[in-house]
Amino acid sequence: MIEKILPDLYKIEIPLPDNPLKSINSYVIKSPGRNLIIDTGMNRKECMAVMDFSLKELGINLNKTDFFITHLHADHCGLVSKLAADNSNIYCSQPDADIINSTNFWDRIKKFALMSGFPQQELRELVEKHPGYKYSTTRFIDFNILKEGDMIKIGEYIFKCIETPGHTKGHMCLYEPNKKIMITGDHVIKEITPNISLWSYEENFLDDYLKSLDKVYELDVKLVLPGHRSIFRNLRERIKELKHHHQTRIDEILSILEKEKGEKDAYQVASQMSWALTYDSWEQFPSPQKWFATGEAAAHLKYLEGKGMIRRKTKGNRICFFI
Repeated sequence: MIEKILPDLYKIEIPLPDNPLKSINSYVIKSPGRNLIIDTGMNRKECMAVMDFSLKELGINLNKTDFFITHLHADHCGLVSKLAADNSNIYCSQPDADIINSTNFWDRIKKFALMSGFPQQELRELVEKHPGYKYSTTRFIDFNILKEGDMIKIGEYIFKCIETPGHTKGHMCLYEPNKKIMITGDHVIKEITPNISLWSYEENFLDDYLKSLDKVYELDVKLVLPGHRSIFRNLRERIKELKHHHQTRIDEILSILEKEKGEKDAYQVASQMSWALTYDSWEQFPSPQKWFATGEAAAHLKYLEGKGMIRRKTKGNRICFFI
């Protein structure tokens, strides 16, 4: 549950029950001045119980603790509204802070889902069962906004903020050049591929993500501390694997569009893609999993459109793609 990584740097594994991600890694850095907690887990009792126990074991005083949120997803920020003291600094990027505090984000999600071919009858279930909706923060967060190149000093650690858009618009990593460690959130994970989803055809998140992979590839990193699964060392090798994965996805989507000809929306494309989930058919996917798949299909379709390999058209209230 608690693992010491380096002097004064600990990993807490926070469970995510009934979620394919299984758990999230929250990192705690202790110092004689103020402590820092990086990502928190979802706003649910199971996460809070493990976090509360672990912080007591580590002797963390929340009145002397600040928080860094790598990105907007509820498994990374949901608990911060309950953990943060009145004097806590809560760091985040501007784009993701805006969405965390947004009052209409889920309306925008539903609108985009309809445009992408998501069935109207499943929309309500999509939102009500979505963990990002169920387990999000409970109040407005007065964030301290950080941007590329800003520094956070905690004890013997001096972290540089690295903007890595793709998984979310404002995803941010922390790089410690002296100790050659990088806290990657959901930008680079060893055993699983980060979900790159789209929720606006005005964005091109997959293109952003691939560029962000190239950006961190150049950094001298000896130890990678990801948001999920195990800590690892060979960042560049993993980046090559992730880029290969997305090229395979691109080839698969092109094959789907070529095989059947005609125009398809993202939901239709997603239903024919291969997914590493334990369901016998697309119809058995829970609505949130269908949405994650549709969002990922949309991200790859938008990327292909941006490269001039496919085209887009509007059919009624649906956005369709074709070769």
